[in-house]
Amino acid sequence: MRMYDIIAKKRNGETLSEEEIRFMVSGYVKGEIPDYQMSAMLMAIYFKGMDDRETAILTNEVAHSGDMVDLSPIEGVKVDKHSTGGVGDKTTLVVAPVVAACGVKVAKMSGRGLGHTGGTVDKMESIPGMKTTLTEKEFFHVVNTAGLSVIGQSGNLAPADKKLYALRDVTATVDSIPLIAASIMSKKLAAGSDCILLDVKTGSGAFMKTLEDSVTLAEKMVAIGEHAGRKTMALITNMDIPLGNRIGNSLEVIEAVETLNGNGPEDLTEICLQLAAGMLYLAGKGSLEACRTMAEKAIEDGSARNRLIAMVEAQGGDSSVIKDPSLFKTAPFYKEVKAEKNGYITRMNTEQCGIASSLLGAGRLTKDSVIDHTAGIELKKKVGDRVCQGDVIAVLYASEEELFAVSEKEMLRAVTISADQPHEIPLIYARVTKNGVERLI
Repeated sequence: MRMYDIIAKKRNGETLSEEEIRFMVSGYVKGEIPDYQMSAMLMAIYFKGMDDRETAILTNEVAHSGDMVDLSPIEGVKVDKHSTGGVGDKTTLVVAPVVAACGVKVAKMSGRGLGHTGGTVDKMESIPGMKTTLTEKEFFHVVNTAGLSVIGQSGNLAPADKKLYALRDVTATVDSIPLIAASIMSKKLAAGSDCILLDVKTGSGAFMKTLEDSVTLAEKMVAIGEHAGRKTMALITNMDIPLGNRIGNSLEVIEAVETLNGNGPEDLTEICLQLAAGMLYLAGKGSLEACRTMAEKAIEDGSARNRLIAMVEAQGGDSSVIKDPSLFKTAPFYKEVKAEKNGYITRMNTEQCGIASSLLGAGRLTKDSVIDHTAGIELKKKVGDRVCQGDVIAVLYASEEELFAVSEKEMLRAVTISADQPHEIPLIYARVTKNGVERLI
């Protein structure tokens, strides 16, 4: 078998066999297939695509290129959640404790932020003493005792994906739906959970900018999960507006705690309840309606908040900041961003809001950037709100005053103020299951 022939076959729009895909992935990981040939293959896939069967086989081979986590030492059904990335997306810190409080284990490996999107691990590390790197034995113990554990990705998980992504990044083949689906799902399959709930973002702050592309990606990933024997479902959620009112690491943890206390922003609370209901449904806890009721009760009775406290303590964190978020360290400087004219906020470019937060030190501009956990943005107005010239629309927080000028400029660019009141934007567009797409608007 020659890589040349496999490239030509895909270039001509033909379907690859399981043996050809296996040869391609294993050969590339071993260094037997050079970058220039794999680059040609990636471009062929970019233009000719892959069907569901090909994508599932590719995902499986990438997943099995390294460690496959065995979660059998954890009692009961294990459910995982993955978000395709966004701004203000602190849902894991709400949803995982809610699901754990309802009796379903959450053993989750999360990533760090890069660019305009935040990472759950970075947010957790704003909690003093919090450990996000655990041994396998420690990880299993925390899940079995606290009901949940969220840690950073570690070990030799899907090494083929790391090699392929690095190549995609420099060959203009990142935004290929089969390759995105295989990249995300290979890590989810390797992480070992029984059920997978996917939060596929769409809009200006998401990787997928259009609803059509987001639905297509969700369909691909659900098909992969089901093909691999994992119960899988996806929600298509809005990322045309930052989620919640706070962007930045400790700011988002504070907002997550407020949500667990029943005092969170309406949009964040609703998304979290929908995600939690979906995870509980996949775990066999009842109908979506019954699971939603369970999730609401876990917040109302405080059991979800107690699960978060238990996880923080089990991972070495100082739970006093969860019990009383006012104890979080705060940024020494702040600056108000004010509306430049009268009208309604009709658009808030989410990506630019994320960039504005990163410029304050809340995110990484490079992989080696050091994060300021106290930095970020608090939104005082959002899309649909009426403002007058001089009204505060956001507050910037930073440890250095000189960072405000460029961040404020980016924030003002992100906000569009017009005379006419905008139409209400839905939070959730669709639900995707193995049975198809259910439009929710």
